[in-house]
Amino acid sequence: MSNDEIFAAAYREHYWAVSRYVARRLDGRTSEVEEVVAEVFTVAWRRRSDLPASPLPWLYGVARNCLSNAVRGYGRRRRLMDRLGNDETAHGRQIVDSPDSERPAEWVHDALARLSPADQEVLRLTAWEELGVDEMAVALGCGSRAAAMRLHRARRRLRTEIDRLRVVMAPDAGTARADSAADPSKEQFHDR
Repeated sequence: MSNDEIFAAAYREHYWAVSRYVARRLDGRTSEVEEVVAEVFTVAWRRRSDLPASPLPWLYGVARNCLSNAVRGYGRRRRLMDRLGNDETAHGRQIVDSPDSERPAEWVHDALARLSPADQEVLRLTAWEELGVDEMAVALGCGSRAAAMRLHRARRRLRTEIDRLRVVMAPDAGTARADSAADPSKEQFHDR
């Protein structure tokens, strides 16, 4: 099979997986998803001779780099808008969320948000993208042992943040329970 055919097969097979990967990380900025995904596959096209036999983890690694560029660009645009006095968040400050607007398991997202971006990415690669350690190592551009260690440490830090949130949350609010049997995070993020 030629490099062009290998690229075409990778594109057909993994376009939606890469799109979901990007969309989950651009939380709320869906207008940028197609742009980032297009950049991922542009890089893949230019480097089609480098595509591995199992290209999805490699594509996730490319997507991480493209997302970093997009986030930096977003930050530059925000700073420019702030300087110009046309801050879009200032126009939406009158909008108040309804009391029931919290997403299910919001506390897991809160705990995840307290982690470093590197820890968040490792956990997302395993939970959202369902990558194994070897595939995660390819996506992160490191060795398998380093990836396994990063995952272990990220899970430990997430557990610590969940425990902190449990102490802060009121048990009568129905959002947190003190017993670990009701804690779904213990199942999802346990060390193997």
